[in-house]
Order: sequence, then structure tokens, then C-alpha cells
Amino acid sequence: MVFEVKLPDIGEGVAEGEIVRWLVKPGDVVKEDQPLVEVMTDKANVEIPSPRNGTIAGLHAEEGQVVPVGTVIVTITVASTAGAGVAASPGAAGSSPARGATASPNPARSVAGSAAPPSPAGGTAPQATPAVRQLARQLGVALESVSATGPGGRITAEDVQRATPAGGAAAPVKTATTAAGPEERVPLRGLRRRIAEGMRRSLDTAAHFTFVAECDMSAVTAHLARTRARAEQAGAPLTYLAYVVKALVEPLKQFPLVNASLDDEAHEIVLKRYYHVGIATATAEGLTVPVVRDVDRRPLLGIAAEIKRLSTAARAGTLKLEELQGGTFTVTSTGAKGGLLATPIVHHPQVAILGVHEVKKKPVVVDDQIVAREMTNLSLSLDHRVVDGAVGADFLYAVIARLADPSAWLGEGEIG
Repeated sequence: MVFEVKLPDIGEGVAEGEIVRWLVKPGDVVKEDQPLVEVMTDKANVEIPSPRNGTIAGLHAEEGQVVPVGTVIVTITVASTAGAGVAASPGAAGSSPARGATASPNPARSVAGSAAPPSPAGGTAPQATPAVRQLARQLGVALESVSATGPGGRITAEDVQRATPAGGAAAPVKTATTAAGPEERVPLRGLRRRIAEGMRRSLDTAAHFTFVAECDMSAVTAHLARTRARAEQAGAPLTYLAYVVKALVEPLKQFPLVNASLDDEAHEIVLKRYYHVGIATATAEGLTVPVVRDVDRRPLLGIAAEIKRLSTAARAGTLKLEELQGGTFTVTSTGAKGGLLATPIVHHPQVAILGVHEVKKKPVVVDDQIVAREMTNLSLSLDHRVVDGAVGADFLYAVIARLADPSAWLGEGEIG
């Protein structure tokens, strides 16, 4: 009997997935729950396990191909006492959620931190996440030759880059010489393709505008200096970003349109009465947005610790699928790389994103005196279909007012 395995419904609006890497080939004998293929969605990488014991009859999608949910991607020949035929896989659309959703006979599993399957020779293949494996392929690095420094002997993106003779430059996949000169082409796959598609979708749907204002961070700088030792003792490295996220809570409650999404089909604005803030994080594979959940219930040091945990997991490729879902507002930071301002792209389906720039000492006029203050610029991008300019400005100035005087709202219980 031939058993069809379909791309399952991975959840939260995911309609398609990209075949990143096949883990089996036709003729392979597989056991139930053995990983068959790595699939990347716009949320995360997942593994599709085998629903039955049997032999791989055929692979019906190529690596790099994007297929809709419900598409047959692999067939398995299984023993049957009822005669030959074709059985529908329980991995059909709508019946096989990812980890964190309702269980099913053939769940798609998040492989953000999963170990590699055993090698055909009986040994253990190098331990690396799908994203790191993809990076190694792009850089032409053999994982077997890489010294692992990650937890449990896992190879990290940094390990792969160190093993690259060219210092991390992507190896050309296709080369050509044109009239203008030599060129190289690298397939737009995996996370980079998902980023491109997400940014295009956001620009195609949201009516973007950006409002920028200066913010005096001198009081936050002083508060951070007083609290740093306590934070380090608690294992929560304290940064400006943690203060910004904590300062967002009351303004988000005061201006609920900023903490919302737009349901285009129903023509409804969805106001979120929960506060899950995405933190845009640069990784070796591209931009990832893990989510700090319930920031309204977390103290300052709790937020700092969670930002550190999520950013570390993002760079190591060990995020869980649910840690990338459910954000209601996003913060992106240029950190020490500076810049005067940026125009961040709203993280669809949200309606607002806040850009935080380098905090730098500058001359400022205070009470008719020129004094040195720790200043930054904040860039708030909004979807004008939902948020008017006046509302966006009022929201941003409410955030700035809180950052200008953190002691007024950061009592002992709010620090942690």
C-alpha cells in the first residue's frame, strides 16, 4: 500500500512551506516518527516525521521548492493486509499542527534546536540546526571538519564562519562573466527568502509612515548604572532595550490602536488586550523576531533576562516555534552601530514597530544652558490604515516621557 505524506497545517496562518533539505531518499527504509524532511515556513524550520513504518517510494518536491499546505511531498510503501491502494496521510492540511498546537498522529516538529539524525554509517552526524546547515552549504564548509562550541557539542553559526577560509563570505553557487564583468548568483532560499517575502507582503498591505523624535536617555543611563550590579547578580544583563520594552507597557494600554492588527477579510481592527513584544534580532542567517510575552507582567530584570535568552537562542538557532509567534508590537535596535534614524518596516500583521538607535552623549539646550545629555532617536513606523499620525505621535511622546523619568514608574517591585 502506498501512503501519501502531505505538507501539514503548521498553524498560525502558514499556507505554504519551503523544502529545505530531504533527510531520506527513494528506497530508504524508515520507521514511524523518523524525520523525513526539513521545511521552512515564515515562522520557523520544522521537521516532518514519518507517519508509518515502510520504504520511501518517491519524493515529490525538490529542495528549494515552495509547496502549499496539503501537497503530497513524499510517498511511503507500507505493508498492508487489506491489499494495495493509496492511503491519505494524517499529515493533510488542517490535521498536523506544529509543536505547541494540538497534537496529531503526524505532528510537524519545530527543529530550531533539534539534533541531526544518525548518519547512514551508524555514527552520529554533526550536531547542527537546519539554519546552520544551510549556512554551511552556502559557505562551502563541511560540518564534519568544524569544531563545535555550542551546548551539547552543537555547531553554531559562528563555528561555521570561523571555519570559512574567506572569513564568512558566501561561496558562489553560480558564476558567470558578463559584458560588465564577473557575477555570482546565490539562491534566495530559506530564512532570507522568508524575510524578503514578509517585507514585500508588509509593504504591499500596510500604508507605512514613520514618525521620529529625540529622546533624552540620561535618566535611564543613570538608573542603569545604579542597577547594573544587581542585574548581573541576578543573571539578567541590563540594556537600554529592556528599559524601552518596559516603558512601552502603559502607552500601549493608553493607545490600544498601536497594539493591534487589521483583519482585511473581515474589515475589522483587532485590538490586543495582551502585550507580547517582538525583538528583531540579527543572526548569521538573517533577521529573526522572537517574542517576549506578557511584558506587562514582567519586572525590568525579568524582561532583560528574557531578551538575553531569546537573542542567544535566535543566534544559536534553538528557538522554539511558539517563541516566534503571537507578537503584538515589535522593537528593532541598531545598537552600537548608530545611525541617526531608520524607517523600520512593520512586522505583518502588526501595525507598529519602534526603531531604537544609538544612545550617544550630545550637546543639548536645557533651561537655556548647553549641557551634555545622553540622547537617542526613536523611529516609530505605523500602518496609517489603523493609526493616524496624531495618535502615533502621542504614543511615541508618552514612551519618551517615561524614559525621561524612569524612577517615577520603576518602583522596587517593578525592577525585579
